[in-house]
Amino acid sequence: MKTRIIPALLAAALLLSPCAMAESITFSGTVAASRTCEVYAPIGGTVEAVLGEAGQKVAAGDAILRLSTTKVYAEEAGTVTGVFGQPGDSAETVSQKYGAVVYLEGESVYSISASTENAYNSAETRFVHVGEEVYLSCYSDGSHTGTGVITAIEGTSYTVRVLSGEFLIGETVNVYRGDSAVASSRIGRGTLNRVNPTAASGSGSIVSYSVAPGDRVERGDVLFETLEGSFDGLYMSGSDITAGEGGVIGEISAQQGNGVQKGSVVAVIYPEGAMRVEAQIEEANLASVSVGDPVSVELLWNQDEEISYPGTISMISAIPASGASESKDGDSAVTYAVYVDFTPDANTRYGMSAVVTTLDEAEEAAEEPEEATEEPAEAPVEEPAGEPSGERGERSSERSGERPADRNGEFGGFDESEREVKDDAQD
Repeated sequence: MKTRIIPALLAAALLLSPCAMAESITFSGTVAASRTCEVYAPIGGTVEAVLGEAGQKVAAGDAILRLSTTKVYAEEAGTVTGVFGQPGDSAETVSQKYGAVVYLEGESVYSISASTENAYNSAETRFVHVGEEVYLSCYSDGSHTGTGVITAIEGTSYTVRVLSGEFLIGETVNVYRGDSAVASSRIGRGTLNRVNPTAASGSGSIVSYSVAPGDRVERGDVLFETLEGSFDGLYMSGSDITAGEGGVIGEISAQQGNGVQKGSVVAVIYPEGAMRVEAQIEEANLASVSVGDPVSVELLWNQDEEISYPGTISMISAIPASGASESKDGDSAVTYAVYVDFTPDANTRYGMSAVVTTLDEAEEAAEEPEEATEEPAEAPVEEPAGEPSGERGERSSERSGERPADRNGEFGGFDESEREVKDDAQD
C-alpha cells in the first residue's frame, strides 16, 4: 500500500519543481495596423490642394484631397433660360441631347439681316464697318425705333445686333448712320429676327451648377464646373476626395499640382482601433510559442510606469523575415514575424515600441478568474417520530454489518494499528 504512494509523490514533486515550469520568452516589436483602408480617386483630375497629412486623425467623410475643376463661364451678361442635366452626368452627353448644358439669353434678343442694296445712292452710304453704331426705325410707320451695332459683314450683306428698342419679329427695319432717321444717311434695310440664346457646353462630368433658370448673370460669372472622366454609376462625389472611415492617415501619395487617374490609390488610412503588435522572434524560440498563446504586451511610451496589456498571438509567419537580425550573443540569427492582438487605449499610438512576454502556467492561472463552486446542500434526514437519533444510528450500523466506534476510536474491538497490520498481511 505505501509503496504505491511513492510514484505519485515523486510526480507531484516534479510538477512543483521550478525547473519543470516553462520559462517566459520576451521579444520586441512595434504597434502597427492590423488592416488598412485605401482611399481611391473616384475620378481623374489635377490635385488643387492637399487637405491632410500623414499622422493626422480623420473622421469618415473628412476631405483629404481636392481636385481642380474646369469652370465654364458666362460669355456675356444676361439671363439664364435653361439648365440641363444634373451633377454626375456627362457634359458631352447632355450637350448632344439638349444642344448645351446651360443656355443664356443676352441683353439683346434681336438682330437684323440687312443689305446695302436699299441704301441711299452714294458711295459713302454703301460702305459700312464692323462695330459701327447705327440708328434703327421700322419701315412701315417709324413707330418702332432703337439702336444697334454692326457685328458681321459679308459682301453687300451685314448683320446688326439690336441694343435697344422694341420691335416685332419679322418686320422690316431701315438702318441709318448716325442718331436719327435721315434719308441721306440710310445705309440699308433688313428684316428683324430673334437672336438664339447663347449655348454653354463643356467636357467631362458635371460636378456642380452655379446658376438656376431665371438667374441674372454678368460676363465672367461661373455657370457650372466639370472634372475629366466619368463618375461610377453617374454618382457625383464632388471634387473632394474623402476618408472612407475614421482613423489615422498613414500615407498620402498625391501632391498639389499632380494629376491623378480614376481608381488610383491617393492615400492610406490606418483605421481607428485596428492595432496589433508586429514583433520578431528568433528561430530557436519558435517551438515555445503557438497561435492562441496568451501574452503580456508592454508599451514603452511611459518609462515611469509599467503598463501592460493582455494579448494573444494571432499569427506566426511561416517564412523568415528578410535579412538577418542580431541575437543576444551578437551573432546573426534568423527571425520570424509574430503578430499579437491586443486592445489599445487612448494612449496607444502607431509605431510605439512594445515588449511581448509569454506567460507561464502559473501566470496563466493567475490571469484566469476563479470560478466559485458551491457544494450541494445535503438533504435533511427525516427522523421517525418517537425514536431518539442515537438509537437509530446504532440500528443502521448493525444493519450494514459495521460496529459503531467507541470513544477511543476503536472499531469492533480493533484499534487503528491492528487494522494496518491486517491490511499489510492481505497485500
